[in-house]
Amino acid sequence: MSVLLRAAELLKRPVVTLAGEDVAQIKDVIYSSGSGELAGFTLNGRGIFAGPLKQTLPWANVHGLGPAAVMIRSAESLADRHAFDGELEGAGGVVIGSIVLTEGGRNLGVVTDVILSVHEKSTDAVGYEIEPTDKSAPRRQFVPLPDTLSVSGEALILPESALDFIRDDLAGFGAAVEEFRARLGRSAGEAPQ
Repeated sequence: MSVLLRAAELLKRPVVTLAGEDVAQIKDVIYSSGSGELAGFTLNGRGIFAGPLKQTLPWANVHGLGPAAVMIRSAESLADRHAFDGELEGAGGVVIGSIVLTEGGRNLGVVTDVILSVHEKSTDAVGYEIEPTDKSAPRRQFVPLPDTLSVSGEALILPESALDFIRDDLAGFGAAVEEFRARLGRSAGEAPQ
């Protein structure tokens, strides 16, 4: 079973080790400039007077996401800021604020958040929350992502078929993502599962 959540919901969540040590707090979400997927987090220290840490948390080092904390194996899971060289120049803005276009050039809107599918053993970026260009559309929409994404400068390019799977609530969005990816697999010649 998986749970969908907005990446922004992770902001200010404590980072704790499996031993229960409270080591940091999520400050900002960093997205990969190449794929638009979650790369990791910048961190704040814990406590009233703690500021930004020089350490970061790469997504690959996250052990699990709970309702109240981000879990890591140990403090050695943290990396120095150079772990995100090339990503940090646009921290939080590599994807947020980007335009989402279809392959045919239709402007769907601007990304406001990344939707994550949290499974027991993994977490994947499965969609974007967007503010649609069409002002008659609902205030926010959820657009599914294919398994691989085209990124061109400041725009994210989706197949035309993504239009059939846009939702305006998160409740049915997980099923829409699965169906969208299955359709893409069939059209690419994969056998249906």
